[in-house]
Amino acid sequence: MRQVGFSSGRIWTFKVPRIRNALLWLVALGLVAIVVQAGVRQLGHWLVIADPLEPARAIVVLSGRVPFRAMEAASLYGQGWAPEVWLTKEVRTAEEATLDRLGVPVVRGDALNREVLQRLGVPPGAVHLLSGRVLNTVDEVRLVVDELGRHGADKVIIVTSKTHSRRVRATWSAIVGVSPRAVVRYAAEEPYHPESWWRNTRDTLDVSREVFGLMNVWAGFPVQPDRSQR
Repeated sequence: MRQVGFSSGRIWTFKVPRIRNALLWLVALGLVAIVVQAGVRQLGHWLVIADPLEPARAIVVLSGRVPFRAMEAASLYGQGWAPEVWLTKEVRTAEEATLDRLGVPVVRGDALNREVLQRLGVPPGAVHLLSGRVLNTVDEVRLVVDELGRHGADKVIIVTSKTHSRRVRATWSAIVGVSPRAVVRYAAEEPYHPESWWRNTRDTLDVSREVFGLMNVWAGFPVQPDRSQR
């Protein structure tokens, strides 16, 4: 079927099926865009998990994101979920080593976390720095499991960031299994926008890192940290 139109003395011929097909393609592309956008938004929420709280041997503050993780741990301690708070200590970075060499004071994350905990009412005697330095989440999980074994305990509460929570659970499951158990919680006050994570640099970097981190966990940890700085 053809339609004929006139413009400036010229005759234009249009094929209705072609127009219909073009419209169908536009509708299909629009639907794909909607689905992709919904999936992107869902990814921001999917990364965030929180296990039901249970009494445990200790609350572990994973390194990083001071002061939010320590703030959450202090809240859980105040609610009576565990009698102790455990801190981990990261390996000294190249930047920190350089500052030390230059004589510039460096306040480490574990020291700041301890200060935050005490400011929020956690007694100094209840805060323990685990022996052994860590480079990544795998190191922290192994360190915590060893400490649980020394105490003959079978459960711990781990506090991390919102976007990191699913990877912590996956890492624990891959390395430890079901026993001892880890109750994974996130720092409630840490800023994060799951509905629009791609619109700011911080959230975009966090989500990207966690997606690749989860892929590394599921693949059996083929990508390892650089341990030359130890």
